[in-house]
Amino acid sequence: MNAVTKGHKSCAPTQTNLLTKLSHLSVIAKEQPKFTFKTLGHLINEEMLTRSFNALKKSAASGVDEVTAKDYKGNLHENIRDLHTRLLSNRYRAQPLKRVYIAKEDGQRRPLSIPALEDKIVQRAVAEILSRIYEMDFHDCSYGYRPNRSAHDAVNFIQEKSVFGKVNFIYEADIREYFGSIVRKELITILQKRVSDKVILRLIGKWLRAGIIDEGKLLTNDRGTYQGSIISPILANIYLNEVLDEWVANVVKPRLNGETHLCRFADDFVIGFQYWKDAKRFEAVLGKRFGKYGLTLHPDKTKLIEFGRYAKERRNGRKPETFQFLGFTFHCSQTRNQKFTVKLKTASKRLRRSLKRIGEWCKANRHLSIGWQQKKLAQIMRGHYQYYGRRSNTQSLRKFYRAVLRIWHKWLGRRGSGKMTWRKFLQIQSKFPLPRPRITEQNGNAQTELAL
Repeated sequence: MNAVTKGHKSCAPTQTNLLTKLSHLSVIAKEQPKFTFKTLGHLINEEMLTRSFNALKKSAASGVDEVTAKDYKGNLHENIRDLHTRLLSNRYRAQPLKRVYIAKEDGQRRPLSIPALEDKIVQRAVAEILSRIYEMDFHDCSYGYRPNRSAHDAVNFIQEKSVFGKVNFIYEADIREYFGSIVRKELITILQKRVSDKVILRLIGKWLRAGIIDEGKLLTNDRGTYQGSIISPILANIYLNEVLDEWVANVVKPRLNGETHLCRFADDFVIGFQYWKDAKRFEAVLGKRFGKYGLTLHPDKTKLIEFGRYAKERRNGRKPETFQFLGFTFHCSQTRNQKFTVKLKTASKRLRRSLKRIGEWCKANRHLSIGWQQKKLAQIMRGHYQYYGRRSNTQSLRKFYRAVLRIWHKWLGRRGSGKMTWRKFLQIQSKFPLPRPRITEQNGNAQTELAL
């Protein structure tokens, strides 16, 4: 009997029963850290596949199949039943992913891979199963692609440890092409410590070997996961949990003399150290550790700096260095009471990228109605404030606001043959105002919102 059918009943289980089974995975994983799950395929039933479809972002781009969520939903019950039948009989085939590119700050292009719709559905189901297990294994230092955790939580953690902990040095790291560098054999070996179910492993293998359609050509390789596919984030987290998080917690920290604080968001991470010798020892062995698993550090984006409460004294009065993490630049500063603190501001590259995108958007949409433009720009700006709205970031927020006004004024002035004066633009602003900067800083479960 195919492992998918194990425990399968002719009558689909209720949603409550499905959630109970998924929750039970977490209970077992938490109570038995060494337990290996051998029978998971039966959870990928029609109920689970429907749940996965409903969780998909319906506006997402289609893959090589050109099937949209709207198309699939038109006959959802029959489509899910047919998909499940193919899974049961091992006739399900993963389709190649569609390659698209997005611009990076350095002028290069970042490749993204879009799976076909049915691959998204099955990947979403497997990702949830894996998440129920590995959420019990992941360390608190990991924040990316995890439920009820955010980039703001990671930023707050680093800021708190730098101010109230004994952080004197920061190791800022950048993994070169992380998703494309993962050694698949090592990934499967890591997975098999917790999951030996042949159905789950076979599906993952199919997705990893599916290949990419790029400009009409099928490209295949024997390394990496596809950034953009639904299954990649959980696989990437499982890999770095083993390669970095577990290693730091169980091997590195016991050998060091002072405090050490790792903070990781997906493949971005920084580590705070109390002692210079500890930091240098870690730096000396990290490359070897990563090399064992096919990973390399970007030499121009990886550095060890003096940071923290006493950095200025150690640097003979020179201003402490800064580091970047998750779009913010962290810098040593003082409160109004002359107490040490760490402040954040929007990283200059992120600010330039945001303004460039807004400029391109205004250029492309300048002939549409001013009211419509104002509505869309306001949505973009509120999203920017929601992420970067820190108390210490008011200067960058105001800079962003003023720059957006200038960009919009520029492109509105190119709607016709005549120029638009600043006075005329201010009259438009009074009728169609753009949102002013706001502080939206998260403090635990509470959010502070303040207009500037």
